Amino acid sequence: HSPLTQQMYFIFQYKTKREEIKITSTDKNGTFPTDEPITAIMPTESSQNKTKEYKIVGMYSDGINVLGLIVFCLVFGIVIGKMGEKGQVLVDFFNALNDATMYIVQIIMWYMPLGILFLIAGKIIEVEDWEIFRKLGLYMATVLSGLAIHSVVILPLIYLIIVRKNPYQFAIGMAQALLTALMISSSSATLPVTFRCAEEKNHVDKRITRFVLPVGATINMDGTALYEAVAAVFIAQLNDLELDIGQIVTISVTATAASIGAAGVPQAGLVTMVIVLSAVGLPAEDVTLIIAVDWLLDRFRTMVNVLGDAFGTGVVEKLSKMELEQMDTISEVNIVNPFALETTDSEDKETKKSYVNGAFAVDKSDTISFTQTSQF
Repeated sequence: HSPLTQQMYFIFQYKTKREEIKITSTDKNGTFPTDEPITAIMPTESSQNKTKEYKIVGMYSDGINVLGLIVFCLVFGIVIGKMGEKGQVLVDFFNALNDATMYIVQIIMWYMPLGILFLIAGKIIEVEDWEIFRKLGLYMATVLSGLAIHSVVILPLIYLIIVRKNPYQFAIGMAQALLTALMISSSSATLPVTFRCAEEKNHVDKRITRFVLPVGATINMDGTALYEAVAAVFIAQLNDLELDIGQIVTISVTATAASIGAAGVPQAGLVTMVIVLSAVGLPAEDVTLIIAVDWLLDRFRTMVNVLGDAFGTGVVEKLSKMELEQMDTISEVNIVNPFALETTDSEDKETKKSYVNGAFAVDKSDTISFTQTSQF
């Protein structure tokens, strides 16, 4: 491919759609297009099925090819990981780039409240139909209902099927972590409390929590994925755009993938929300419409994220039960030192009996110490 074609993969999306082929009928004056084929229906004949023909039309549209970038990044990361030392240069480069980006985001976060103030004020001034506030209320109710169903029904059901224990008792043990997540709206900052609740109150093995919880706080953003999918559909409805099945599937896949890359900090979902909107060709600037209520929804979806991480520790512990028992058995095996001196019963009665051999003293406890005593 030429460089221009490769650039188009990043800045344009190639979309296909079906278009109906209009059937033309001829009269004595010429031809004219009709939307439907003209059929003569006789009184004695039954109506026949109408056949419509379609053709696939492709076109480039503005917007980043998000799914293509995600697939490319996944393959690129796997290849770099398998290159070993040769790929370490690229790994270090992207780690440094990620750190620099995070510093820039931290600087922006200091000015974010002022920017949000003017964004919301500008949107309120532009509002001509105050019906938008009623729509925002319904949007909030939809998001909260979805989060409630996911946290009260779906997650406990998965835990019940796999672990065969009461999931609600497990959730009560995580109450302090859930309350902390609700207050500070950050799954990463809640990690210390999540560790304590999972290990002390729910008695999850520390080897499981120390691996699952940090990974879950980074990639297990089920509440964020649900929120972003609903928000994308809401913005599409505000713009009077009808989403077909393909676009809804694209929103679901992109929201799931984007939530994995979301940071565990407050309102990180708004950043990845732009990716989801771009994937289906929706205006990214409309994300400002939901900023006014995002501060509240962010707290509840963070709580769902933490609850999903907690249930994940219980499920992984159940699935890893045999491996954990094998590790415990191996750790209990006494390793015999082949160089240790064997003792007899008569020697056991004498404790730490030593003798002088040159400048060294050897006692019963197998310790060798240097002495300044000499026979000479």
